[in-house]
Amino acid sequence: MDRLNDDMRLRSADVQDIEVISRFNSEMAFETEGISLDRNVLLFGVSAVIADPNLGFYLIAEQAGAVIGQVLITREWSDWRNGTFWWIQSVFVEPHHRNTGVYTKMYNKIVEMAVEERYVCGLRLYVDKGNVLAKKVYSRLGMSESHYDLFEYDLG
Repeated sequence: MDRLNDDMRLRSADVQDIEVISRFNSEMAFETEGISLDRNVLLFGVSAVIADPNLGFYLIAEQAGAVIGQVLITREWSDWRNGTFWWIQSVFVEPHHRNTGVYTKMYNKIVEMAVEERYVCGLRLYVDKGNVLAKKVYSRLGMSESHYDLFEYDLG
């Protein structure tokens, strides 16, 4: 159920959003994984995306002039599909704005944007195995679990 005020708007992030996106990323990492991220690394990482659209883009939810949510979209080429997957990452909604439809509006906008881009063949995201609430939201929006497991090798 959408309980947002009519003044919520979605827009692309710009340089003025670097600080708040970095703060949101830090809060999200601590909340979901219990880790503290390096502030300078975050600032440089977010700044890189803002400066180079080839790396991705942030969609921002804003209400009454304040940023209340964010999503990062990055791209992955699929030779099997001759198209690009958009990866949904760095999802964060301010705690007091959760369960009001902020993420749903952002997700629906992402789907709309992806459909308009002829080369996008699908949307993907990864979620912590224990994040039951997020999994319910993603399922409710029509996403399904993949048959792939994620493996990684951390060079950092």
